[in-house]
Amino acid sequence: MSFEQLNFPDYLSRAVDNLNFSEATDIQAKAIPLIQEGKDLLAESQTGTGKTLAFSFPLIERINTLPPKKKKISILGLVLVPTRELALQVEKAFTNYAEFSLRPIKTATLIGGENIDGQIRKLRMGLDVLIATPGRIIELINLGEVRLVELEMLILDEADKMLDLGFADELKELLEALPKKRQNLLFSATLPQKVQQLAEEFLNAAVELRISRDQITGDNIEQRVIEVDANLRRQVLQKLFKDEQWKHTIIFVSSKRSAFNLANKLKKAGIQAQDFHGDLTQDERIKVLKRFQNKDFPILIATDIAARGIDISKLSHVINYDLPRSPMDYVHRIGRTGRAGQKGVAISFINPATEDHFKTIQKQAGIKLEKERIEGFDQITPVEVKQAKGPIKGKRKSKKDKLREKKDKSSS
Repeated sequence: MSFEQLNFPDYLSRAVDNLNFSEATDIQAKAIPLIQEGKDLLAESQTGTGKTLAFSFPLIERINTLPPKKKKISILGLVLVPTRELALQVEKAFTNYAEFSLRPIKTATLIGGENIDGQIRKLRMGLDVLIATPGRIIELINLGEVRLVELEMLILDEADKMLDLGFADELKELLEALPKKRQNLLFSATLPQKVQQLAEEFLNAAVELRISRDQITGDNIEQRVIEVDANLRRQVLQKLFKDEQWKHTIIFVSSKRSAFNLANKLKKAGIQAQDFHGDLTQDERIKVLKRFQNKDFPILIATDIAARGIDISKLSHVINYDLPRSPMDYVHRIGRTGRAGQKGVAISFINPATEDHFKTIQKQAGIKLEKERIEGFDQITPVEVKQAKGPIKGKRKSKKDKLREKKDKSSS
């Protein structure tokens, strides 16, 4: 569907033209008319399909039709996201979409890791739309600094990740602080049971959209699985980087230490790489992402903090150096590439110890990949069967037997 068919007002059509958008994605084409009608929405759509525009355009349009606010400090739209990076990304996108709005729309992010006094000053000057992480906005609500009595629209973006990060209690506390009369939208890459239970608690006769129900992973992503000895992954990584001329790559690892160590080893091998993880300050994280986006270096080595909320244009490769813990994390990781119609490649390294886990990932993601091996790295150490230490179960003497033996010795 073309954006023209969605019949946006001129100020939104100008934004579409300015951003060189032509065709609406499935989630945009199906969700926007429902939101414009004022319906609550429960929507599942994979990462990179344009969910931010799908809720931003109707919110901008709604604000332009409202009478002046009763109080300057009242909030009209609230977007909740799981990570700081996603909050900053959504605010940037929203600002671009609202560039030609007839009514100026003031926005701000409320996230941890930034000075709370500065956020309070912005709130007191008057804002229309907040993009926030649950912990920080609850903190500001409890301080009496956020006015939500005129709230028109509540949007939960990446709801499954919010629950994975342990924000269930914060979300319930926040929902209790909101006015009863409002429109509610829940967007998520996946809809596991816990997300559907959350939806039942605050959505009102919601329309359900499952854009990605039949195919979790994107058609634009070439997925590969390479079997390699765990101790030779870095060497294989370096060979593939050189031979296949990777351009713009995120490598996912399981820990901050792994990110730091791998980045250092790649640098020593003459490959520019930067680690990205939760120990970096917010300013450091922003600078690293900006440099990566500008292609100052080709490889970003990240923990799962980067699996959501980072929109790097034309990202060529995603590498699962360490497999993700859950099948859904696999989907979110590889969803960093193949976005907005671009092609991408996702490669996972496996070995005998992780093969069964990858089979589970494939089953849940609805894929089946042929294992590859890289020439010169064919030898793979099999999993060692560890010998059990101590007595074999069922052979150890019971307390009753020991007491009986002790009694027999004393009587003899």
